[in-house]
Amino acid sequence: MSYKFIDGHNDTLLRLDKGVDEFFEGSKQGHLDWPRAKKSGFAAGFFAVFCPNPSTDPTPVVYATPKGYEKPFPPKLDDSYAYQYTNKMIARFLQLEKKSGGRFKTARTLKDVESALEGEYMAGILHIEGAEGIDEDFDALHVYYEAGLRSIGPVWSRENRFGEGVPYRFPHSPDTGPGLTEVGKKLVKECNKLGIMIDLSHLNEKGFWDVAKISNAPLVATHSNAHSICPVTRNLTDRQLDAIGKSNGVVGVTYSINPDMISADGKNNEKTPLSEIASHVQYIADRIGVDHVALGSDFDGTRVPQELKDVTGVPRLMSLLKNDGWSEADLDKISHKNWLRVLGDTW
Repeated sequence: MSYKFIDGHNDTLLRLDKGVDEFFEGSKQGHLDWPRAKKSGFAAGFFAVFCPNPSTDPTPVVYATPKGYEKPFPPKLDDSYAYQYTNKMIARFLQLEKKSGGRFKTARTLKDVESALEGEYMAGILHIEGAEGIDEDFDALHVYYEAGLRSIGPVWSRENRFGEGVPYRFPHSPDTGPGLTEVGKKLVKECNKLGIMIDLSHLNEKGFWDVAKISNAPLVATHSNAHSICPVTRNLTDRQLDAIGKSNGVVGVTYSINPDMISADGKNNEKTPLSEIASHVQYIADRIGVDHVALGSDFDGTRVPQELKDVTGVPRLMSLLKNDGWSEADLDKISHKNWLRVLGDTW
């Protein structure tokens, strides 16, 4: 069973350091490429531009204790490095369209995404995850918008000039530090003016509420789950979920097990069943309505359960939801219609 779907987050650009040809040719590495995506119903997705830490950044598993873990922040990024790396990743994204022979298109309008769902091509939504490459005057933001930027997460799980992300902690609430800086608040307003979606995944709780107060757009977390099920800092509390629902926003449920954002015990278990991902979909829908839950894999930015494996496992997840009693109308909302609504309201 294959549904056309929009995916809220991938880090596939990081994997294409030898060129984008591998994306179209197919690969046994990673989670996402053209052949596997086409087979699975992947019609459009948010392709993240992310600047990794130049020095080694151990995974949360390294800090595991019998009670959980608490991973410290990596260092702040150097501005010059962040700007250069951001440009490199955006150039790599644009190469996907240039070398696709019409198979891939940068989504700048809602119509671009709708056409992808009709099968004309795959649509890539250019997203920045952690805005270190953007200056305080927002000159780079406006240039990136013209290049196709339509979604931005002000922070990743570290500090920058705009605010703080959540450090990886389990068990712990997302209330881990101060809210947005003054320039961070200005960034939200500037994105509202341009029609760039604000992504709340990775932002700490005080920053979340700052965005909720300032923004005139729907609240969105592209790859986050329910904190009530899995109490890791990256997941959303019931109160945060309620705010997203009231704003007519959406949560993209993630498949991440590193950090483990699915399981109640946070144990990073590769044998985590698909039913535990489905439980987050069900919980969020029960809490704030089926109009406010979607898919947000985090492919190529994390490990995923063996049962899912890669993008080819998404149809299995959708089949599981169908077998659990979800209607075709609701599955259409989860797979793509909720994302379409939020993008239309925002762009």
